[in-house]
Amino acid sequence: MSWLELERKPEPEVMSGADEVSAYASAAGQQHLDALDNTFVDHLLSLWPGGTPAGRLLDVGCGPGNITLKIAQRCPRLWIVGVDRSTNMVRVARRAAAELRLGNRVFFQPGHAGQIPFAGGVFDIVFSNSVLHHLSDPLPALEEMLRVAKPDGTILLRDLRRPSRLAFPWHARWYGRHYSGIMKRLFEDSVRAAYTPEELAGLLGRSGMSKAHLFLHERSHMGFVYRGQH
Repeated sequence: MSWLELERKPEPEVMSGADEVSAYASAAGQQHLDALDNTFVDHLLSLWPGGTPAGRLLDVGCGPGNITLKIAQRCPRLWIVGVDRSTNMVRVARRAAAELRLGNRVFFQPGHAGQIPFAGGVFDIVFSNSVLHHLSDPLPALEEMLRVAKPDGTILLRDLRRPSRLAFPWHARWYGRHYSGIMKRLFEDSVRAAYTPEELAGLLGRSGMSKAHLFLHERSHMGFVYRGQH
């Protein structure tokens, strides 16, 4: 490991504390995080293979359901399931779906990214936002996402990007400037726990998705798009 590299410091895989769940759910309504979520939704919908989006989607690590519900509101022909290891997050997501009257086509349930509770080849699109850095070993989760996607399905993942040791202080101040209190601490911990583009490329090669397209979103995020055989 080069002295320039920032050592990865894993954080807990489950965000289940009441204060953390409350802080995350509340922060999602703030202008910055809301806009960031919108860029993910726009990216996902741009991947749809023509026509009005319809079919089955899976959100792996859905948290309080903000992105899942944004997609459902924009696309009335989609049937979406969100899974998360935190029962508190699932409870918040279910409440939000009920308030928006989306409970007939948006479903949330407890589930582990490394053991997704669905049969193989079920979903048209499998997506995940800001979950990778919570996983000490992401390979089982990537393999599971590939397993439950249809053979011609699409997988979209986006997460934080870990900067170099020298860039970290600036990175944390600039990209964390919108947060305060618990959310600021969570953000900085998440950046330290994130992977690098090189590490992600290595994981994709081992997961069977070596042909995935890697992308960078500004300097703060990275991810990949994998398309099955159409």
